[in-house]
Amino acid sequence: MNLAQYVLQAGLATPDKLAMSILGLSRADRWSHARLRQAVLGTATGLLQAGLRPGDRLLLRLGNTPAFPVTYLAAIAAGIVPVPTSAQLTEAEITRMAAAVAPAAIAHEAGVALPDHPARILTAAELARFADLPPADFQQGDPERLAYIVFTSGSSGQPRAVCHAHRAILARRMMFDGWYGLTPQDRLLHAGAFNWTFTLGTGLMDPWTMGATALIPAKGITPAQIPLIASRHGATLIAAAPGVFRQMLRADWPVWPGLRHGLTAGERLDPTLRRDWQSRTGTDLHEAMGMSEVSTFISGSPARPAPDGHAGFPQPGRRIAIRDGQLAVHRSDPGLFLGYLDQPQDSMARFDGDWFLTGDLAQQTPDGAIRTLGRSDDLMNAGGFRVAPAEIEDALADLPGIGDLAVTEIAVPSGTIIAAFWTGPADALALKSRAEERLARYRQPREYIHLDALPRTATGKINRRALRCAHRKDR
Repeated sequence: MNLAQYVLQAGLATPDKLAMSILGLSRADRWSHARLRQAVLGTATGLLQAGLRPGDRLLLRLGNTPAFPVTYLAAIAAGIVPVPTSAQLTEAEITRMAAAVAPAAIAHEAGVALPDHPARILTAAELARFADLPPADFQQGDPERLAYIVFTSGSSGQPRAVCHAHRAILARRMMFDGWYGLTPQDRLLHAGAFNWTFTLGTGLMDPWTMGATALIPAKGITPAQIPLIASRHGATLIAAAPGVFRQMLRADWPVWPGLRHGLTAGERLDPTLRRDWQSRTGTDLHEAMGMSEVSTFISGSPARPAPDGHAGFPQPGRRIAIRDGQLAVHRSDPGLFLGYLDQPQDSMARFDGDWFLTGDLAQQTPDGAIRTLGRSDDLMNAGGFRVAPAEIEDALADLPGIGDLAVTEIAVPSGTIIAAFWTGPADALALKSRAEERLARYRQPREYIHLDALPRTATGKINRRALRCAHRKDR
């Protein structure tokens, strides 16, 4: 088996069909399935000719261009292990990551920070020349062998290198009906950058696996402009983080024929945002939750929309349980990681028997819907009671003018208190009044702190750890 071959197989039946289009305001860079396949396999040849061998690691330091997914799949096709990373990372951050993965080479585009590391540099110009080389053969092997490495977001500490097998692509099939409702006729626009794993999976590999079309906004396109290019290019599905949908709704645009629904992941979907989208477009937003170690495994879908305030249902084929209040995924899941790189003890510590403990707190309704309550390491202690940030955020999220919202615990000289952070024009008195109306006294925030923007990780998730560190008052 080879993951890249699996992704590109459907395109053989429709070689001239549009596989990917990079959408600018005035022009689009269009890639057929045939062009995509040639670029991937030609680049695979180039990587091998450059001296890389199956099993070597290739660190990707590329910007928001087609070179990113092409090089990623080319490496996998040749049996080389790609390590995708965000172009936003600083030299210090990427240096630590490079030390952890020990790459044999680094694929680099000008303007993206390089690590302090002796590995060979392959420039964007070299990679572009590789695309026209004779195609390589797909390197075949055990589905359990290492295919790629991704880093966790680092929202609760240092990012960790997560190893995934070629079989991981089989788990993505469960999302087609369990989340997307994806068909070969769809044109899926993903509003994220190429170098975000959410974009690589949902925005690119999944449409290609189905023989559908991936649409990606060009660099410089703002969230407010996404509906314009989506309507111009006939997008049927839009995928983005919740914050991007929120910004889209602030712009003035007509709904276009053919839009079926939106897909969101990366952080919890605010029920108010979902209702606003439904009211504006007449379509739904379907949320999915997952993590670097297993991708998405719970979601709403067109066939089974999630109840308000719930993430959705276990995707068909998944074995999911709640153990001591924590979501768990069975070891047999094909999307489950191989382990943390060179950290076998830390990898084993995440398991309770045959169950991988995700660290996500959750509740399940009698009909199977999952309501997430946040990460176990984000759990707060209020007067001896355990309180999840989501319980408070849900009570405040529909306040007009609240903007982005996050709740966490901050240290004070006497212990810890619950603090609410928000970015919109609503004032603190309005938040306090809403909390008093809807929450028990022990759940009500003791501080309300307005910020221009919430801190986020490189993948766009709210970074509660950064909030706790920046606003602690015990020193």
